[in-house]
Amino acid sequence: MHPTTTLMKTLHDTPLSMLDLVSIREEGTVAEALAISLKTAQHAENLGFKRYWLAEHHNMQGIASSATAVLVGYIAGGTQRIRVGSGGIMLPNHAPLVVAEAFGTLAELYPNRIDLGLGRAPGTDQITMRALRRQHVETEADFPRDVVDLQQLLAAPRAGQSVVAMPGAGTNVPIWLLGSSLFSARLAAERGLPYAFASHFAPRLLHQAIALYRSEFRPSESLTHPYVMIGVPLIAAPTDEEAEFLASSTYQRVLGIMRGDRRRFLPPVAGFMSQLSQNERAAIGEFLGAGVIGDPNTVRSGLNELLRSTAADELMLVCDIYDPALRLRSLEIVAKACVG
Repeated sequence: MHPTTTLMKTLHDTPLSMLDLVSIREEGTVAEALAISLKTAQHAENLGFKRYWLAEHHNMQGIASSATAVLVGYIAGGTQRIRVGSGGIMLPNHAPLVVAEAFGTLAELYPNRIDLGLGRAPGTDQITMRALRRQHVETEADFPRDVVDLQQLLAAPRAGQSVVAMPGAGTNVPIWLLGSSLFSARLAAERGLPYAFASHFAPRLLHQAIALYRSEFRPSESLTHPYVMIGVPLIAAPTDEEAEFLASSTYQRVLGIMRGDRRRFLPPVAGFMSQLSQNERAAIGEFLGAGVIGDPNTVRSGLNELLRSTAADELMLVCDIYDPALRLRSLEIVAKACVG
């Protein structure tokens, strides 16, 4: 059972979690990206983080998290306590039975540590989406139906049930719905599921989606009260100036997305934003509108403001820094800032 939302929630008692894209650095390899991800997860666990999730993306040369279920097992196998899951599995790319069997297997290997976050976007371009499921044409009704199918496949089998996920049946892997619009907020409320809003890249509807989810929430066997997690781009450093410099790697990634020029994760560039047009700066600012970038005081203030405006039950940090050691330092800074 997830904890209930409380009034006047403070940063000190708000769980921190992390979403990892498993970035492949400009001068790095896939193997190095995977090793960095595991080391980061181990560090997050030692700092007391609650979850470590992996995001599903395909056909992107700078991201190595396409085989998400495999990575969940890799991270769970290299850690001891932290919950590990998908943020998320893009359900249009997969048959529900395959997802249930994969995460049911993970749940048997790592009991009470696996989360199944689900999204309804393909996580890629249209051509790659067709390559993933060549004959499948997604309709608006498919995602809700697939979520219901997954819930049943992970629950105890019913009498006469013709298709049983094995492994999977009876594991009751916690299902989360992810989204950046009102669609998944409404569905999560209807099904009584925890909800994670993708404000780390699409914050525009954050408050509207949370309000809808909470107002329409129906208690379920798995969750009695609404539970909201929000994505937060986070770059922490000893000074605001260094944090801004390190964040330029993320700015370059966002600019590449907007230009349709996706590359490997690039090293930071001094004064990067000043080199861009006003429209480009504004677009990056909108993309990272929920971001918190700065020194310990700036981080504490920014996270507190997000909590004040959203009353989120949990914060899911997206912290990508080119130098892996400085990424670990960033997580240490935010962990200490939340205690203070």
